Amino acid sequence: MEREGGGLPGRQHVEHLPGAVHRTGVWLANQRQRRDRLDAAQLRALAELGVEWARSAV
Repeated sequence: MEREGGGLPGRQHVEHLPGAVHRTGVWLANQRQRRDRLDAAQLRALAELGVEWARSAV
């Protein structure tokens, strides 16, 4: 978020890392859809990263 100037990446966002490609947008969308199955520590970690919907769930 800091590098991109705030806001969450869209579903189509892909991170190209050395030796790997990570579909960050899909992963984040999946976390949101499954947030009722995340434990408090996982929600807290997402909230600390600036994920607004995780803040309201903690």
